[in-house]
Amino acid sequence: MTRFPNGLGAIIDDINLVVMDLWGCMHDGIAAYPAALEALRQLKLAGIKVALVSNAPRRIEVVRPRMREIGIADELYAGLYTSGEEVWNHIARKDQPDYAALGSRVYQIVGGQDLSFLDGLEVSAVDDVSSADFVLVIGVDSPNDMVADFMPVLETARARKLPLVCANPDLIVHRGGIAEICAGAIAEAYREMGGKVIIEGKPYPGIYRRAFKDFGITDPRRVLGIGDALRTDVAGAKGVGAKSLLIAGGIHHTELLEGTVLDQDALARLAEGGPQPDYALSYLAW
Repeated sequence: MTRFPNGLGAIIDDINLVVMDLWGCMHDGIAAYPAALEALRQLKLAGIKVALVSNAPRRIEVVRPRMREIGIADELYAGLYTSGEEVWNHIARKDQPDYAALGSRVYQIVGGQDLSFLDGLEVSAVDDVSSADFVLVIGVDSPNDMVADFMPVLETARARKLPLVCANPDLIVHRGGIAEICAGAIAEAYREMGGKVIIEGKPYPGIYRRAFKDFGITDPRRVLGIGDALRTDVAGAKGVGAKSLLIAGGIHHTELLEGTVLDQDALARLAEGGPQPDYALSYLAW
């Protein structure tokens, strides 16, 4: 059963590592939340390590400077992990059968800000999916883009039985309060068409296992996963045996908040039949 503490400080006595989501917990895509920054400071004072684990479809070398720009200083966390970094590394290393079999010609679905993603990889971008070996979905170019806009590409890819690699499992994101589709929505459409999807990030265990290894975690029950999405953050934490804290004021805010008050009955309904968070807060605060 979900518990509703007054703040993060009430539930961390037996925690060694916090796996912290970024978007919707720490920031809204534009600015960091002051109370969330204070929570990071208090965790550091308490001697609890924080690993920022994000479904950002970008490399760490791109995300870290952006975190600084919006107010999340390097010294407030001990590790940074992104789904984009996971995908890049797997493509570079060909360390799993699915990645080893991809081929070298890639058709990208990508926003203009992420055109450098392929830098350093032994692949070449093609402009026509008909000549591609695989599809790589990183993100979209406009907040007005819809999944339907990409159906012609997906239909051609499916007819050619191309694998689709997704660098962000999220379906939507709220940027300054406005919803935009993410790469995961396109990947989900391709999966529903019967296409082969290769995907990294939360809720899949690979990104958690990497963090656990880096921090020497042997007992996942002493890890707290914090995030704003039942589908990715809560499911991912529960899937690796960690505890979970849902932040209601993120992606589920229209369903779970009355003003700033968390509707506990609404959460019970929303989580019915799926992963149940161990804890829930309206917003991340100490």
